[in-house]
Amino acid sequence: MDRRRFNTLLAMAGAGMGTRAFAAESAPEVLRLSRNGWMPNNEVLPVLLYRGAFAPSSDMASAMEAAFERNGWPPQWRNGVYDFHHYHSTAHEVLGFARGWGRLVLGGEGGHELVVKTGDVALLPAGTGHCRLEASPDFLVIGAYPTGETWDVCRSAPDEAALERMRKVVFPQSDPVSGVGGPLMKHWRVA
Repeated sequence: MDRRRFNTLLAMAGAGMGTRAFAAESAPEVLRLSRNGWMPNNEVLPVLLYRGAFAPSSDMASAMEAAFERNGWPPQWRNGVYDFHHYHSTAHEVLGFARGWGRLVLGGEGGHELVVKTGDVALLPAGTGHCRLEASPDFLVIGAYPTGETWDVCRSAPDEAALERMRKVVFPQSDPVSGVGGPLMKHWRVA
């Protein structure tokens, strides 16, 4: 068996080089975003940014897809991040940064700028604005959503129907990176 296949199998089993368990010092960054102009964001659930969530591997995209699938967030695409401000009213979204780097803005125009790189993961609750400002030529993102959710692309202020869709998005059953006991379950608890 070649090394690539071995690493992929380890990742799918949740062991070894594909992912690493979260420790207290590797807890995600928590970003709370308020409504910003026409961008609704999510004032209840924060964005979670997992820095270096995935250890280097020869096929990080497959390792991310396997972990997301295993944790109830089936991957739906491989590509990048749109270069226009948008949000999703029908789904929470996890973005796994499998290759390269990108400079993004979260929360709409004038929002929170950040640089993401290979191995990072961003968890965006429904309504969170996001846009790519620039990226390396090899930038590759894995997009995944909780089981049963389908995503839309919204590029204008939400009407009452969109707000209602966001309120009805199902609470995820597990963290996309580390499963049932993961950080999402702590940081996304609502009263």
